[in-house]
Amino acid sequence: MSNRSSATGFVARHGLDDPARQAAVANVLDTAREGGLHSVRIAFVDQHGVLRGKTLTAGELGSALENGVSVTSTLLLKDTSHATVFPVWGGDAGFGQGVMTGASDLVMLPDPATFRVLPWAPGSGWLLADLYHPTGEPVALSTRHVLRRAMSRLADAGMAMVCGLEVEFAVYRVTAPNLEHHHGGKPGTPPDTALLSQGYQYLTEQHYDRLEPVMELLRRNAEALGLPLRTMEAEFGPSQFEMTFHPGDPLSTADNMALFRSMVKQVCAREGYHATFMCRPGVPNAMGNGWHLHQSVRDTDSDRNLFVPADADELSPVAGKWVAGLLQHAVESCLLTTPTVNGYKRYQPFALAPDRVQWGRDNRGAMIRSLCRPGDPASRVENRVGEPAANPYLYVASQLLAGLDGVERGLAPPEPVEAPYDANVTRLPDNLADAIAAFDGSGFWRQALGAEFVDYYVHLKRAEWRRFLQWVTDWEQREYFSLF
Repeated sequence: MSNRSSATGFVARHGLDDPARQAAVANVLDTAREGGLHSVRIAFVDQHGVLRGKTLTAGELGSALENGVSVTSTLLLKDTSHATVFPVWGGDAGFGQGVMTGASDLVMLPDPATFRVLPWAPGSGWLLADLYHPTGEPVALSTRHVLRRAMSRLADAGMAMVCGLEVEFAVYRVTAPNLEHHHGGKPGTPPDTALLSQGYQYLTEQHYDRLEPVMELLRRNAEALGLPLRTMEAEFGPSQFEMTFHPGDPLSTADNMALFRSMVKQVCAREGYHATFMCRPGVPNAMGNGWHLHQSVRDTDSDRNLFVPADADELSPVAGKWVAGLLQHAVESCLLTTPTVNGYKRYQPFALAPDRVQWGRDNRGAMIRSLCRPGDPASRVENRVGEPAANPYLYVASQLLAGLDGVERGLAPPEPVEAPYDANVTRLPDNLADAIAAFDGSGFWRQALGAEFVDYYVHLKRAEWRRFLQWVTDWEQREYFSLF
């Protein structure tokens, strides 16, 4: 593993190097050598927020950092069943003549700042990569690039976003892995599971103690990865967990969420558990899982939190405009915050989840919960709309761009609500099809993300929705099989 930089490598040829990256690369190579690593996983986060990539022998790490690693372009063109849903075997897959056709290659370029040694896989390193075309151009459809572009827009306005994660998920004991040949498919048969604990004992210590062995397993691995974990909580429902994280910048927050989800699923699977970030698992008595994204904005010159209000009954000027932007674009943003068929089954009244577009002061029934207080440097708002299966880069970017639009246009927020489930205001979409239509028809998102990205993402999600409509549900079988 040589520390020398190649003057003819992909990085050098396309001007992607700088002194900071060179220092980070040298540190990665030294750490890998001193730690006796035998392999390194190079991964990128796909359009659905899932980690994909390749594993290299440790001897190939230096070359990967200078030249990148090839990966099949169809990985960006698959729906959630892992089926390619774009016409890649013609001359134009929808992105221009010859672009991402023929299952051609893209380049995964590892970001050396993301290097970790995986605590659950001794001798294995891990690097998160950005996607480039062989020409050296960033892949515009790559969601990590999407978030970076959004952050640049906010920086141009003299502001920076601060994000905090609050993530709910479930962990079950596997009773049957369902690995017989007939269980395969697109997608395969999920495992049979049982509870780790019965629920509806929110934050009781006895409930936590039943979950403690898994909590500790996840805490140890999260901290070994350097993830900024704050709390581990026994959530409301059976076998339901919640973990929260210290705030950070948008990119590191999204990176942390992607790595955290993957770690939880991998570590649990090794110990005979099944972890799911599915919004409403299809098991009896399951409680919906949400992803609450805390957010504030600071001034980049003074580092001052611009969400701190002067008066307890008011939002600060910037926070008010930011909240107004989030509310104005909430419906058309749902495809980015709640991208699955299942996620819309969480939008139920009186279930600690929002069902309409509104904000309130420290009110967990409202979509936006304001935690802004005079003199409190941690003043922030919490958007409770998202599902934990969302692509983290798109979820965070949706908040940043919608909030920034409110600031730039000087939008004013409506009055806060006190009875969120009785308010006569716009409702959130009931289903994925309505969310697709709202996003597809959004002039704002076509301008903010580009028409190509909107058309691309809509195509992916429509393929998912069509598959759902073709599935014969248990309800249909029960309703009609005997009647007709």
